[in-house]
Amino acid sequence: MKIYTKTGDGGETSLFGGARVRKDDARIEAYGTVDELNSFIGVARAAWPSSTGDAQLHAIQSDLFDIGAHLASPGLSRFAGPDPARITALEQSIDAMESDLAPLKTFILPGGSIAAAYLHVARTICRRAERLVVALRDDDAATVASITYLNRLSDYLFVAARHANHLHGVPDVPWTRG
Repeated sequence: MKIYTKTGDGGETSLFGGARVRKDDARIEAYGTVDELNSFIGVARAAWPSSTGDAQLHAIQSDLFDIGAHLASPGLSRFAGPDPARITALEQSIDAMESDLAPLKTFILPGGSIAAAYLHVARTICRRAERLVVALRDDDAATVASITYLNRLSDYLFVAARHANHLHGVPDVPWTRG
């Protein structure tokens, strides 16, 4: 099978199930941004392969692939959305990482260690993905669960960035008015 099909040359693509939509369709934008987020988490993992959170980030990448597959298959029940246990796992990881961190007393700027900077970029992509999925106005239970997952994931990525700085011995970058 060739990687190129030429079926998208006219600006359309296929969803699971065969429906054709324009490449600028809101659904394509949503799952494309979830894919972008997944890729950037891969960059963060590559920047810090010895991370204690690498296994969790790997699981998150699988979750995001499932979310993207669900978004690409509207009306099909093939993908059930994130398991509630995965959302609980994110919350538990956030709590565990926060127990190692000093409480925030100011806003922080993205940065510090390279791993933290990449995690902050992933966080901002996650927030955009969440907004785009919300904009679909899809009340399917799997979509609703995906919105909850993305919301919690952005919190996880923020804390993971702070935790990366902590483990690298690099302070968070405080925001100061210029």
